[in-house]
Amino acid sequence: MLSWVVRGTLPRIVLLLVGCLLIGLTGSAQAAAGSWSAQIPGMMVAMSDRASASQNAYPPAGINLQSGQLGRIQWQFQSPPGALLNAWLCHPEQCVALTGMRGSTTALAGQRANAPLYFRFALRPGQRPVRVQGLQMIVNYQ
Repeated sequence: MLSWVVRGTLPRIVLLLVGCLLIGLTGSAQAAAGSWSAQIPGMMVAMSDRASASQNAYPPAGINLQSGQLGRIQWQFQSPPGALLNAWLCHPEQCVALTGMRGSTTALAGQRANAPLYFRFALRPGQRPVRVQGLQMIVNYQ
């Protein structure tokens, strides 16, 4: 009877344990999905021929994003009524033109999630300097 247990059951148990171990290792190697948000101080935009960059937004301390990638990013900012601005959301590898004062984009999806993000603004020709405020972003990553 003991030989049946050793020949039939024990190899199955070992195979099951090895399978669980492999599943656990591959699951822990992937970055956990999540999100973080940032508020960035307002700024003056005074030129049309050169864009002004905001302060950088970083993930909060304690979030390990070494192998993470960006997903959807939601943004918003406020400018005075009638102000005509060109706006971008930027990663060190790429900038994305923004279509309005609020929205979301997946154009930076796949970029490194541990890199800083920031806004860039430029006046359209003939515009007077404006103060842009309420700069916020919600960053989803995986």
